[in-house]
Amino acid sequence: MIYEIIGGPTDVRRLATALLSWRGLLRGEVEKGIGDRPGHTSRFLRCARSRPAEGPGGQKARLLYLAYGAHKSERSPQCGIGKNQAQDGGESKLCPLLTVVTPSRTTSGFGINLGALFPNRGKTLVKRFLRGLIAALLFSPLLAVKVSGQATPTSLVERVGSMGFVQIEAESFKDLSLREKTLAYWLSMAAIAIHPIVFDQNSPYGLRIKRLLDGILTHPRGIDPAILKKLAGYTKLFDANRGNHNDSNSRKFLPEFTPGELRAAAEQAVKNRARIVPAGRLLKELEELHRPIFDPDFEPMLTAKNPPAGGDPLVASANNLYEGVSSTDLKGFTEKFALNSRLVKRNGRLVEEVYRAGTADHNIPRGRYAAELSRANRYLRSALPYANESERKAINNLIRYYQTGSPNDWRNFNIAWVGEDSPVDFTNGFIEVYKDVRGMKGAAQSYVTVIDEKMNKLMKGFAENARYFEQREPWADQYKQENPRPPLANAVETVIETGDFNIDTIGENLPNENEVREKFGSKSFIFTSSIRALSQATGESVTEEFASSPEEIERARQYRDLADNLETAMHEVLGHGSGKMNPQLTAEPASYLKEYYSTLEEARADLVALWNFFDPKLIEIGALPNIDAAKAAYDAEARAALVQLREVPTGDTIEEDHRRGTQLIVNYIREKTGAIQPVERDGKVYMVVKDYDQMRQGVGMLLAELMRIKAEGDYEGAKALIGKYGIHFDKDWRDQVVARYKKLDLPTFWCGINADLIPHYGAGGKIDDVEIRYPRDILKQQLRYAEIAGK
Repeated sequence: MIYEIIGGPTDVRRLATALLSWRGLLRGEVEKGIGDRPGHTSRFLRCARSRPAEGPGGQKARLLYLAYGAHKSERSPQCGIGKNQAQDGGESKLCPLLTVVTPSRTTSGFGINLGALFPNRGKTLVKRFLRGLIAALLFSPLLAVKVSGQATPTSLVERVGSMGFVQIEAESFKDLSLREKTLAYWLSMAAIAIHPIVFDQNSPYGLRIKRLLDGILTHPRGIDPAILKKLAGYTKLFDANRGNHNDSNSRKFLPEFTPGELRAAAEQAVKNRARIVPAGRLLKELEELHRPIFDPDFEPMLTAKNPPAGGDPLVASANNLYEGVSSTDLKGFTEKFALNSRLVKRNGRLVEEVYRAGTADHNIPRGRYAAELSRANRYLRSALPYANESERKAINNLIRYYQTGSPNDWRNFNIAWVGEDSPVDFTNGFIEVYKDVRGMKGAAQSYVTVIDEKMNKLMKGFAENARYFEQREPWADQYKQENPRPPLANAVETVIETGDFNIDTIGENLPNENEVREKFGSKSFIFTSSIRALSQATGESVTEEFASSPEEIERARQYRDLADNLETAMHEVLGHGSGKMNPQLTAEPASYLKEYYSTLEEARADLVALWNFFDPKLIEIGALPNIDAAKAAYDAEARAALVQLREVPTGDTIEEDHRRGTQLIVNYIREKTGAIQPVERDGKVYMVVKDYDQMRQGVGMLLAELMRIKAEGDYEGAKALIGKYGIHFDKDWRDQVVARYKKLDLPTFWCGINADLIPHYGAGGKIDDVEIRYPRDILKQQLRYAEIAGK
């Protein structure tokens, strides 16, 4: 039988001591055993150090009591207990009694190796310990005991409205060397340094509102607690979305507090010496921020790719990538710094405000975000002594790019970066272009990752077979690569995600520059930490509500996680890296397809994965157990087109590119093949796969056409397809989905809480350890980031 101890904040050493001393075991002996013994005990200590010291509910600590093994302990002289396997924590030899339980997808686990703590004490001590442990588990008023299977650990920390905050864990970090941990620490500091940039990119008011909110919350003395609670909730949403527009649907959200309550809180914070604005300017600041915060009709959409009444997308978008610029102003204009500049109109002329720090000799002047990029460079330089040769080359190229802003220096960074494969990896830069209606301006983002070895074999298998899959894609041979460079593919856990990067991104393939990808390759990532966190937080209730039959539900239960992982892996490894352009096209495909490029490319990569699910090669290489798993993936795609409508509670258009891609796929296949059909039963609509073979035919038809459009830069073709199938939806279905989802009492949107890396300094001021903590408090973490970024 497996027991879980569910308690408050738990210190593993004190818990172990309390349980053992229940039967009169000496504290000093326990401490000595923990401190001196190698092997399992050192693993136990590392796990103990990783447990958080605070947070609602603390961490769920898992201990194993095996009654059968205790009763039959004579059977195993080697271990002093019968041979057993852990039921829910991964593989465990349980020798001699309690051992470290490898964390599974739903478990944060630890165990105690009694033999390591007390060698040579024999069966008597084992039995004494078991009796004490049973008593502690059953009768301690401090602990609530549940049999495993009745309570599932969750990554969900808290909710604010429709937003769920989940803890991201990177357990692989503890297996790194000190050099690798220190490298990860400095890279994470560089990630924090650029974090403020995205608030400004999302809105010209973003950093001003953030400064106001942070100033109030860091100086709360004397503020009405009810007002403070509403301010804290709004700030959490503001931090989660990097502004006051929802990151998924682009729509503006409003606070629950009133302008008067905001003013009262701000004035009290200033009395408490909060430095929000220069002295005497607070009321003016509140007046200027009134419409950006409270007016629903003022800049209602972050990115408006299809504004109503034929409006100009640049003008209708609230983001801060353009100022005073309309689409007509850009005709005939070519940017030198397309990815990393803000376009403004001054005295009738277009001017590029380049994102760069400038050089020390002043030959290259400082540009926009110079302070943030200079700070990032300082941390990147601190990382250099802990980097290997190839890592140093990539980091030095990134430092140079942040100084100059030159596209050539960004190219050099990417070339060095794609050739580097180490346990610690990162990206840092102006990368994804989803927020720009033109698909040109990169948003600041960064993450630092560590390899998840258990999942990594899957990624490597796809990369090794890239040529096989490329030659069997359903598009014309002229668009196939003869010898595709397989991407460097890794399954990773994120230590930190900042800027425009979100936990919803469970896979990524970089760099985005097509010329670098074709000549030097690319890297693909599956973020297993995000997949685990989201899976733990949602459980099975969404599938049970929106799947159309018991058979579909059962397939999902058996294969949902596997299908998700496989689809993400193939999307990133085989999808984005596949195909080739017409050699007559001289620029990146985004420059031809404009506002439709991102939708088309995400849909194309999804279709590559869906097409390959039914290739027998997947079963041959051991990635897929059977065809039912492929059917589960097709079921999930059809359901997703319906379930995702919950994210757009108003209006009838979808703006986010990944969601548009899903609508495009499902609606196209519905019309062209009839393989997917809506089914209504008991007043509920379901999206059902009627014929899997026909659905695959539809997948192939659409995939071939999207590859042609991309390869030829066919703007009109992209516009026609996406306009017809990807943007609009049935509002009655949406309203029904919103109501059904609401009954599940689950968040609609998600925000990840990063791990915190805490360096410990020894003699001479050198780092002698880096501790990983899981803070479970988004507000404290974001305030900490603001403090670091302000130094």
